Amino acid sequence: MINNLLKNLCLITFALIAPVTLPAGGIQKSINHLRFPNNTKEIILSSNTSLYSFPEINAKELLVLDIGTCLSVLRNWKVNESEIWFRVELASNKILDDPNKITKGWIKM
Repeated sequence: MINNLLKNLCLITFALIAPVTLPAGGIQKSINHLRFPNNTKEIILSSNTSLYSFPEINAKELLVLDIGTCLSVLRNWKVNESEIWFRVELASNKILDDPNKITKGWIKM
């Protein structure tokens, strides 16, 4: 009898206290503790630009990006003082877009 009473007491205590820390329990966690990459850079193209397969003018041109295309900069590559390349990713909807659509490549700045 005492064993059942102790089990029920523990169950009731858990049922009343545990949901407070769950997402639907009422405590809102701040998103400040989440680590978002603060070095992400986005650019919007001001002219038509070619997207290349690797950072070289002789590389295969994958497609031509239109004015106003929004790109996320993944990294840069400096060939020399006058030739700088950016590895970029096009904004896309990964669920709705064609999985074979080209979304990454290199542009010359």
